[in-house]
Amino acid sequence: MESSPRANAVLELAAEKAGWGQPLPQGFGRGVSLQFVFATYMAQIAEVEVSRDGAVRVHRVVCAVDCGIPVNPDTIQAQIQSAIMFGITAALYGEITLKEGRIEQSNFHDYQILRLNQAPAVDVHIVQSLESPGGMGEAGTSAIVPALANAIFAATGKRLRKMPIDTTLLKRPA
Repeated sequence: MESSPRANAVLELAAEKAGWGQPLPQGFGRGVSLQFVFATYMAQIAEVEVSRDGAVRVHRVVCAVDCGIPVNPDTIQAQIQSAIMFGITAALYGEITLKEGRIEQSNFHDYQILRLNQAPAVDVHIVQSLESPGGMGEAGTSAIVPALANAIFAATGKRLRKMPIDTTLLKRPA
């Protein structure tokens, strides 16, 4: 981290804005991810709740991003918010299955996506930078999945190594 002040800055900003270190109720956890992709530094912190039956609910995501000169901050924020929702969908529900050599899911009636009432609060913090502009788009999607996995580990002590999340592995005794 010493050799990458921009990475360190987004990590510190995300941790500050997410209240890292503050206690959470039983069954809740925070997880972090940090990445450098498309000349963009991004840190995400996910706050999740894992119920006794293993169900996962993402309550909040805090993202700090240094994408160089923020040419259009509203678009950056929108790209990150939508990418996070897309990534949460993949982590929670993104399984594609085959039957007799054909994909079973054909559209949204049989492929679950994150619904509006399931969407977490997403706070995006854009670092003011004079570096050359970097990329956005997919950066938010790839950062949320490890943040979720780390939050689930913090809440349950169980490390997930495969996505989508298998909630049966997260069940706790009554």
